[in-house]
Parts: sequence; C-alpha cells; structure tokens
Amino acid sequence: MHEELRAALAGLLDGLPPKQAAQAVDRLIANYRGRTPTDAPVLRDRADVAAYAAYRMPATFEAVRAALTAFAARVPDWSPATHVDIGGGTGAATWATAATWEGHHSTVLDWAQPALDLGRELAATTLPDITWQRQTIGEGLTVPAGTDLVTVSYVLGELRPEDRRAVVAAATAARTVVLIEPGTPDGYLRIREARTQLTEAGLHIVAPCPHSGTCPIVPGEDWCHFSARVSRSSLHRQVKGGSLPYEDEKFSYVAATTLDATPAPARIVRKPQLRKGQVLLDLCTTDENLQRTTVTKRHGAHYREARDAAWGDAWS
Repeated sequence: MHEELRAALAGLLDGLPPKQAAQAVDRLIANYRGRTPTDAPVLRDRADVAAYAAYRMPATFEAVRAALTAFAARVPDWSPATHVDIGGGTGAATWATAATWEGHHSTVLDWAQPALDLGRELAATTLPDITWQRQTIGEGLTVPAGTDLVTVSYVLGELRPEDRRAVVAAATAARTVVLIEPGTPDGYLRIREARTQLTEAGLHIVAPCPHSGTCPIVPGEDWCHFSARVSRSSLHRQVKGGSLPYEDEKFSYVAATTLDATPAPARIVRKPQLRKGQVLLDLCTTDENLQRTTVTKRHGAHYREARDAAWGDAWS
C-alpha cells in the first residue's frame, strides 16, 4: 500500500510554487505538533491540503500502520467490517487500515472540505469503498453504534480540551479505538489522558501497554513514544528538503478494545542497546512497571530474538 500511496501523491504539487508549499508545510507542522488548539479546520484551502498530503501523509501512514499492526497482532483472527476515521483529512489512516485488513468499509469524517476532496481523488482508483463526509470534529460528534474500528490520528492536538474529550467519548461507541499523536511530550500526555478516558468507558488496553492500569511513567520526566521509518520521495524532498532517503517518524499511540484480546506480556519501549554478548531491553510489563532486562548469549534462541528485536515490539 505504501507504493500505491506514493503513486497517488506523485505530481500533487504540480503548479504550486515551492515557496508557497514550504510555507504551508511550516504552518501545518506547528499545528500538528499541538501548539495551536483551535475550533476551526487547520487545512484551509487546496494549497494547504496539497502541501499536507505531500509532506505528512507518508509519515502518518507509517505511524498509523505501525499502531494498527501492533493491535492486529493481538487479535490475529479478527478484522473490522466498518471503520470510521475521525478527522481523517486526506485519508492517511484509511490507507493504513487498508494495508492492515481487507474487506471493510471506511468513512472519513473531517471538517475541511478541501481535504476530503483531495483524499477522494487520491483514493479513487485504489480504495474505492470509502465515504468522505464533512463533519464538525468536536462536541456533537457521534459514531454509529456497532462500528468495529475508529481511528483518530494527529487530530487531538488540534482541538480545544472540551472538543478533545468529546471526540474520544464519541470514539468509545466502537469496538476498537486506536489513537495516534506525535511522539512528543505533549502528544504523549494527550494519549495518556485519552487512555484514561477509554478505560473509564469500559475498554481495555491492548497496545502498546501490556496492562490497563496506570501508566508507570512520571509525566515531565519521560514520555512513551515509538518510531516508524518513512522513505522520503523526491516529492517529499521538494516540499521540505533533507538529504537522507528516509526519516524516522516519532509517534505515541494507544489501542483499546471491547474484544476478547490479550495484550503482549511486555513491550520494548526504547531502542534495544546492543553490547558485546548482550542486549539491554527497556520494557513496560504486565505488573505496571518499567524494567530493564539483559539478554545474553547464555539465553540461546532468546538472545538471537533480542538481537533482532526492535523498539515497539512485543516481548515475552
């Protein structure tokens, strides 16, 4: 699905002056990092939407796909029939959902008509089973009862606190809710707040946390986040520059559900540290604690697994 998305994005900025695109990207980055909560759409016109899609869609796609993959690993025999993407804009999370499961219908809700229009154009030939619906994102939002999956990606930081709570409350009508925010201290705090709201509504946490109890991280001292690698296309470099052929997208997320699903015994919450003959793993565990474990060559196959393990992987 990554290549299909890249193909859909190709040529998107044709005719748009590079300076205008770069200015739009700079403003949108400030918004997506959560510094400007608002009650109005962030994507205002075609130039905004084109710049956003070119720069942010690949990274959002990879982050959401990583979160959905972590959840799907805990429910291998389940797939959604219905999916609602709240604040989905141009549809990156819908592409990620299609990369994870098949045979579902998606509905993208967003308050910016230019984003919905472009999202429909991008998905037209590859993801035809999508409804694109203009909707205020905030108080008054509802999700149809019985919806299988709701995604909310890189949206909460754009909202005022009361609208943020309303969106999460609406999402709890679904069987499964997956929320993704930037992997910043503020993004983590929004996920942490939403996580509490989800558990209070009766959902249990499946990923990344191995438990539904209180997060063991002390706010202000650290934050929980993960990383997804994003290939940079020539289009991406045109919008924002950068010499490397890739970048690492940092994100925070939570996946909660009413399904019969068991979280991983532990989750690797930092990049594994490779030492001579040993691997150091920082884990969040089922006893609601953070701990470091050392896996050595004496552990045989377990050691080989540790050497191949990645930040964000389940661990047992």
